[in-house]
Amino acid sequence: MKIEVLGAYGGQSPECRLTCLLINDRIALDAGSLSQSLPIERQAEVRRILISHSHMDHTASIPFFIENVFGRGQQTIDIHTSAATEYAIRKYLFNNATWPDFTRIPNHLLPAVKFHELEDDVPVELDGVRITPVPVDHLVPTHGFLIEQGGKAVLWSSDTGPTLRLWQVANSTRNLQAVCIDTSFDNSLQQIADVSFHLTPRTLAQELEKLENRVPILLHHLKPPCVAQIRAEVRQMKNPDIDFLEQGKVYEF
Repeated sequence: MKIEVLGAYGGQSPECRLTCLLINDRIALDAGSLSQSLPIERQAEVRRILISHSHMDHTASIPFFIENVFGRGQQTIDIHTSAATEYAIRKYLFNNATWPDFTRIPNHLLPAVKFHELEDDVPVELDGVRITPVPVDHLVPTHGFLIEQGGKAVLWSSDTGPTLRLWQVANSTRNLQAVCIDTSFDNSLQQIADVSFHLTPRTLAQELEKLENRVPILLHHLKPPCVAQIRAEVRQMKNPDIDFLEQGKVYEF
């Protein structure tokens, strides 16, 4: 299983791209920076997008990506997400006011985009990869994802505050190779993190007490103004299992 980190951050700057992973070159997990991170030829290889939730830092590049790959081959782009997220994308994005409705272009029988509903804890098989949506606690309905292939598993949190089901899945998954977990704000912004349902190094430490086995912990979704302070506070935790999901890196599991 190959996971390429196209964007690892919860905000945007010249150095920080919005959240987007690429699984085995063909499945995008979220689409914050899908159109900015790959040349057009590689974008055309992506046929499926998993969307964790409706916030812009996870969906912002969908319109531009669809425009880039539209007409390249005959295949529809399949977007896999929850009913709540599909509703939000249709209402606020593909509404012909914000962006053309590509679910009906060129026509409703052969659309450029087709949605497929994901349900909590119900796995789906996508191009040989088993994906299980895991509900987490955020401002809007949100899924993390358990990603499995070849007997190996990676658990990715998406955006979350303190949560429970994610850790139950982590503790029951054999051959878990890594847990990728939100750490958006530094400790001085704890109140902001709490009301927006994100983690800081302080609440990350509390969440990790729910994890029963030692596995690598990869932090993601850092807000650009907080990156340096988060890194400093994580170093102070002196937990050898913690590292940061590295933008631009390809992980092989």
